[in-house]
Amino acid sequence: MESFFVRYRNLLVLLAILLVQIVGLAVQVRRVRTGRYSLDPNDGPGVRLIRLWADALVSPPERAIHDTRLAIVWTWTNYLDLRNVRRQNRDLEQTIDRLRLEQAALLEDAKQGQRLQALLGFREKYIYTTIPAQVIGSSGSEQSRLFYIDKGSKAGLKPDMAVITGDGIVGKVRDVFLDSAQVLAVNDQTSGAGVILETTRIRGILRGNANGQLMIVGILADERIKPGEPVLTAGGDLIFPRGLPVGVVEKVVRDPDRDAFIDVMVKPAAHLDRLDEVLVITSTQPRFSNQEQKDIDTSESDAESIEEQLKASQINAERLPGLNDGNAPAGQNPGNPAAAGPPAPKLLPTLHPDRFSPSAAPAPDAGPAQAAPNSNAAPPKPEAKTGANPAKSGPQSGAGRNP
Repeated sequence: MESFFVRYRNLLVLLAILLVQIVGLAVQVRRVRTGRYSLDPNDGPGVRLIRLWADALVSPPERAIHDTRLAIVWTWTNYLDLRNVRRQNRDLEQTIDRLRLEQAALLEDAKQGQRLQALLGFREKYIYTTIPAQVIGSSGSEQSRLFYIDKGSKAGLKPDMAVITGDGIVGKVRDVFLDSAQVLAVNDQTSGAGVILETTRIRGILRGNANGQLMIVGILADERIKPGEPVLTAGGDLIFPRGLPVGVVEKVVRDPDRDAFIDVMVKPAAHLDRLDEVLVITSTQPRFSNQEQKDIDTSESDAESIEEQLKASQINAERLPGLNDGNAPAGQNPGNPAAAGPPAPKLLPTLHPDRFSPSAAPAPDAGPAQAAPNSNAAPPKPEAKTGANPAKSGPQSGAGRNP
């Protein structure tokens, strides 16, 4: 059997020659950056054709192998080997939960800080002595309006002390324990407070109904009471000081038991359903700041010094001999004004004078011309001609007896 090389010798030689020529052309010819082919060595550096052909032959399978490897790694990482992913996911979820709790705590601290800042500003401006307290619990019943605070007898709390906020009154201390106290809110049915309407000045008793709403009872029907009128404490209950805000009038309803009376529904100024921080009034004696107390002490010392100067001047006026003249008549002693007697009263003219009037009465030794200096005096009566005046009646009587 004839061999393959012998049988296709001519063809193989031709193919070898063509291959050598092609390789020679590929080694000699370059491809410049402009995309054309050049044989001039003075042209810029380029890529030989053999390299381009080799890259064209090798790149597709190499790219396929690389893409296959990347696909396998991506599939293994994202679908097959998920142990690390599950652990990371669990850690991230725990971190997210922790951050959410911290965010909620920080938000609550920020809100509490704002409330405490407002409460502190109100406490600094408030004239009475107060103690801040935190609400720690409630009664847990819809019928009773009670809550607990974290201050007790150690802090100086006593029953019937007023509990307020910066917005208005809240209630009064009912029972006091060592480190806590029970507060009865003003909207409880058993609670009460004396209030007054700011505009109409009508007084009444503030109580709560079964639904926890504030209402003023025991008021006669009055058309002047309108919604929106502020309600203040009257101070007559000896618990809440006078002038504290209670709320505003919400509406006026008829008393179902008494026709002539009305019930005034009040919208509370304080948020009784969501209390966090409160103030307990421990003393109703006015308190002043350091500067105010200094001003008060200064004014009192000035008043005392002025009083001492007045006393000293009076003592000197009594001791100095040139100021008082003992021989001077009363009322002419300039050094001792107190020695002068009271001024003589001035007599008013008599409207209808007669002979018994002080202005018309004659002096004891005065003649007829000096009997009545007042021009308005009445003329003498007729009986004065018969014998009242001896100067005029004497000659007439003698002439009558001598014929």
